[in-house]
Amino acid sequence: MSLYHSPYCLQFLSFSYILNISSSIKIMAASTASIPSHIKAWVYNEYGNIEETLKLDSNVALPQLKDDQVLIKVVAAALNPVDYKRALGFFKDSDSPFPTAPGYDVAGVVVKVGSEVKKFKVGDEVYGDINEYAVNNPKAIGSVAEYTSAEENVLAHKPSNLSFIEAASLPAAIITAYQGLERVQFSSGKSILVLGGAGGVGSLVTQLAKQVFGAAKVAATASTGKLELLRKLGVDLPIDYTKENFEELPQKFDVVYDTVGQTDKALKAIKEGGQVITIAGPASPPAIWFFLHSDGAVLDKLKPYLDSGKVKPVLDPKSPLPFSKAIEAFAYLKTNRATGKVVIHPIP
Repeated sequence: MSLYHSPYCLQFLSFSYILNISSSIKIMAASTASIPSHIKAWVYNEYGNIEETLKLDSNVALPQLKDDQVLIKVVAAALNPVDYKRALGFFKDSDSPFPTAPGYDVAGVVVKVGSEVKKFKVGDEVYGDINEYAVNNPKAIGSVAEYTSAEENVLAHKPSNLSFIEAASLPAAIITAYQGLERVQFSSGKSILVLGGAGGVGSLVTQLAKQVFGAAKVAATASTGKLELLRKLGVDLPIDYTKENFEELPQKFDVVYDTVGQTDKALKAIKEGGQVITIAGPASPPAIWFFLHSDGAVLDKLKPYLDSGKVKPVLDPKSPLPFSKAIEAFAYLKTNRATGKVVIHPIP
């Protein structure tokens, strides 16, 4: 069950579980039928602002399946900043050829398995970040499509207590949060300050730091209207960045996890011997610029915390947006005002 920063929380939760059950029934039925040779997907054929280049195409070739991959009927897809940065050509030298359907995060149902796949079978509900290395030849057909493919090592079985919408919101963000904390060897008894604590990654860093790593104290920054969400996430010291400069606070921290790009200020907020890690690089040493490596084993490791509800997905109140509103979803993501994750669902 996720945390929704919305007065309609309970109504939406009930609705999301109805959608989840309905989606599972439909997909399981469809998985026994013939898989189409061409699918619907949002694609672009040139680099530029994704709101301008993205077009709906109803005749995209079905992704070809490799021996170590599974074919997934997409139920829900979450959007990430890397999607629109990729669309701008930030890593065009290592990108896959056009046409490109964006989308790294997926939740859906396996409809076909490659000959070397051992972990999954047709009918399994799965989730994951489909690109092991985000900027190194990411898949041409991502999750903002009816079907996508992924290697079995980047996927995990979807926790049964999570809807497809909730599951889709997690992979890239929770893996980034976890691997970043591991990178700085965060451990029980340490303190942490999370910059951007209500965002997609930040909202999970705050939870993992306390629930998984045993943080002694968790502080986080957010705007005034999001401070209550921070408290619900277990943050001990919510900081309103519109009223306070975190780097001027008397308290210093063992680790500052920067999700917003303020490493220079972050270095002023650490204790002697403390560390700053950022996902909003590039960053100058001693700050560490970190990028995730998609890994289904991390999702498996965190499954008990998701099953128990100790760690919860955080969805933006606008989520989910329907497949037809993909352009609007990206435009909203680019405002940097989302709380938690922006998810697209249903997908035809």
